[in-house]
Amino acid sequence: MKIIEHLDRAKNKELLCSYEIVPPPRGRSVQDIIDIVEAVQPYNPPWIDVTSHAAGAFYNEKSDGSIEKKVYKKRPGTIGICGIIQNRFNIDTCVHLLSLGFTKEETEDALIELNFLGIHNVLALRGDAPNYNKKVDKNRHTNKYAIDLVSQISEIRRGEFLHDITGARPLDFCTGVAGYPEKHFEAPSMKFDIQMLKAKVDAGADYITTQMFFDNEKYFSFVNECRAAGITVPIIPGIKIIKNINQLASIPKHFYIDFPDEFVEEIMENKDHVKEIGIEWALKQCKGLVDFGAPCLHFYIMNDTKSVIEVVKHFK
Repeated sequence: MKIIEHLDRAKNKELLCSYEIVPPPRGRSVQDIIDIVEAVQPYNPPWIDVTSHAAGAFYNEKSDGSIEKKVYKKRPGTIGICGIIQNRFNIDTCVHLLSLGFTKEETEDALIELNFLGIHNVLALRGDAPNYNKKVDKNRHTNKYAIDLVSQISEIRRGEFLHDITGARPLDFCTGVAGYPEKHFEAPSMKFDIQMLKAKVDAGADYITTQMFFDNEKYFSFVNECRAAGITVPIIPGIKIIKNINQLASIPKHFYIDFPDEFVEEIMENKDHVKEIGIEWALKQCKGLVDFGAPCLHFYIMNDTKSVIEVVKHFK
């Protein structure tokens, strides 16, 4: 089932709680993912997002002193993991597709493969810039921005492929995009950022999932500004539960968000109880979001289910 269908069916009924997981590092077992899905399965997840990661490069000094470059994916297997979850657990999945690090041809191949697997939900993202410049053959093309990726997916939804394919049929995907309640760090202003978000919706996006935030007022303001700009699709809030004090530094650094003063002060005064404080803060956030009318609560698990379940069980 498409995510937009889950949202439509749930209106004025059971609260939806979806989850986002990260593929295990290269060399680890898919059992890591299976354990996570088994932990959240009793709480009836409508869908699970699985992140995607472009290839990176590292340099290795050989025994003869020469330097070689190796290209590899730290976290491979996104499509395979989605296939396992959806077909083994009967839980819909949403694949994260990136524009950076992938060609249009690779994107089209991925969408065709997803259709074969019965997976019809994708989140279109620009992604982080790879740490090396991937050489693209002159006969291939790239999507520079997320809006370009959304446009390509919309074309495939209309049956328009990169090359004429005899007997090709439209592939009907539900497309999500990312929103930033605290503004994308590269956008010059919130107004400009929302204009770019509306362009993605106009290009074919069906819903928005937000970056994590810890101050509900920022989400409320973001939703209101989006509606004023003419964005009518569902806007799903992203929730992250803090579990250790180091995250007070690492999360703002990597995700460009701020923590509320009250939250930081409470943690600094009770450093031995960060996990409990994180759960209580997230629970308070979730209750406020439900009262506001959020269409779903989307939890960034990052492969740690215990704190998330402590919050979700209050709503199930």
